[in-house]
Amino acid sequence: MALRPAISKVAAHGTLTEVEAHQAMGHIMDGEATPAQIASFITALAMRGETVEEITGFARAMRERAVTIAPRADHLVDIVGTGGDRLNTFNVSTTSAFVIAGAGGHVAKHGNRAASSRCGSADVLEALGINLQAPPEVVQACIEEVGFGFMFAPLFHPAFK
Repeated sequence: MALRPAISKVAAHGTLTEVEAHQAMGHIMDGEATPAQIASFITALAMRGETVEEITGFARAMRERAVTIAPRADHLVDIVGTGGDRLNTFNVSTTSAFVIAGAGGHVAKHGNRAASSRCGSADVLEALGINLQAPPEVVQACIEEVGFGFMFAPLFHPAFK
């Protein structure tokens, strides 16, 4: 389903099937939608609320377009923050990743710069000297060797420009 019909359907309070949601998100992530179309789609969804089928379709489209790694590690934990919880808390997800890795676990930490808070995980890690631009094979090696690797969103999710 192209984005324009998806916008119309959602704006009329209809729901998308998982396949329709997957296709709509694919159009967005592949650069086939205008900023105005994306804003209309997101606004209509926010006003109606998302269904499980829609979220599943969106997630599948996003995962298909992500850069992936496959660390050889037992019990790998994947942590990502909220992107700003509006509660003025500190960066809990990054701190949690350090605690897990320090206890012997293996963590793939996803994140980005602050968008709605004062300090995103990328900001914290950059201040600590972590190379945010590390390629996937380096991030994978870090997870395997030291238990922690950072997956900078613009590199691992290039469709989110």
